[in-house]
Amino acid sequence: MNIQLNNKMKLLILFIISTSLLTVAQSIITTGVVYLMSDFSVPSTQAQWSYSVFLLVVGVMIPLSAYISRRFTARTIFFFSLTIFLIGSIICYFSNSMIVLIIGRILQAIGNGVIMPYVQILLLRITPEEKWQTYMGLYGLVIAIAPVIGSFLGGFVITLYSWRELFSFFTIITIILLALGVIFVKDNAPTEDYPLDYLSVVLSIVGCAGIMLGFTNVADFGFIHYLVILPIIIGIVSLILFVKRQSKLEKPLINLSILKNKYFTVGTIFICILFACLNGCTAILPIFMQGVAYQSAIFSASVLLPGGLLIIVFNIIGPLLTNRIGIKKVLIMGCVISIIGFGTMMLYTQDSSFEFMAITQSIRFIGAGLALMPATTWALTMVSDKVEDGTAVNNTLRQIFAAIGSSMAVVIMAILAGGAIGHNSSSVAGFNQTSLILLILHAIMLILTVLFIDDKEKIEN
Repeated sequence: MNIQLNNKMKLLILFIISTSLLTVAQSIITTGVVYLMSDFSVPSTQAQWSYSVFLLVVGVMIPLSAYISRRFTARTIFFFSLTIFLIGSIICYFSNSMIVLIIGRILQAIGNGVIMPYVQILLLRITPEEKWQTYMGLYGLVIAIAPVIGSFLGGFVITLYSWRELFSFFTIITIILLALGVIFVKDNAPTEDYPLDYLSVVLSIVGCAGIMLGFTNVADFGFIHYLVILPIIIGIVSLILFVKRQSKLEKPLINLSILKNKYFTVGTIFICILFACLNGCTAILPIFMQGVAYQSAIFSASVLLPGGLLIIVFNIIGPLLTNRIGIKKVLIMGCVISIIGFGTMMLYTQDSSFEFMAITQSIRFIGAGLALMPATTWALTMVSDKVEDGTAVNNTLRQIFAAIGSSMAVVIMAILAGGAIGHNSSSVAGFNQTSLILLILHAIMLILTVLFIDDKEKIEN
């Protein structure tokens, strides 16, 4: 038994390392958005798709996670994920247009969307529930490192070389990981003959993509254009049909009945808002610093580095504090600190100093780090007997909201700036006002925490 558990832990470590690499790809392009705008002659609302499409595709893939974890072995999942990611990286490196780059990013995201939720399911399967907060904190530590490394490494590589070299890096490292997988990934445990409902897959893809496309088109066409209204309507109708179909299937693609658990639903809403704000901020900060304040990619990456390191630390501190003082107090602290951080962002100008921006971003990251893993783990403990389905629902919704958040933050900032973001006072005002909206969303999270979230023992009693 101990040998078997030891082998599973080794397997988990290699999966976490691989997931970290694939997650780096999510944020690494953000510091290069301004360069993509120049190289491909596209506006910010189109260039940000290099980032948003990654989030969207991951969100679309995650509903399959419960099916994939039951149907395929760890070995199959590992090699499929990294191979498709490798192909996407090569396409991105040789891309000669925004469309080709986005195709490569879609393939990268498919790889990430398959392996990332599986790692979380694997972790929760092999660890006891009373240790979930601790182990999820360690998992969050590794996953949190990825976007920090991505943003910082991306800024330096893009400034010193070019954005294409980012993808040569991914190509080389992925080949190394595939070689390690041949040696260490031997898991061929029996799998369940779980059916895949193809209509559900189609409905979920059309639903998510339609809503995302509609919201993204707002900046270019306004709120009442058919290219905005039609995709959103198609998306909403598709998701309604998807939900109805799941209730009729004996083995649904994703078990939405767990949303009947009020506390799991509240925890998932909290996480969705947090990820929307976190990724929205990740999308608009480089645009502000490079496109409005006329700073370099290295400057914007360096501003985010201290906060990025702090979110790593507080990904560990958050779960440990939760074990000591309870979930409610930890999430209240996280929300209040984040609100302070977004409040200071409303004071940014074109001449804001490096020190001021680095400190205020650090405050924001501390708040996010405190709340991220405790809220996720708390929601899953509410449905601990259905961890595969809980993980699928939670991860799917958070990724969709992350994609919408990153897109809508750029769209809102552009609208508030008068339609185009540039080196002018209206763009500064647009950024400040967008920061206020993100602050208000965190106030809503604070209200949810005060009213509904508490330790599982107190809820059950």
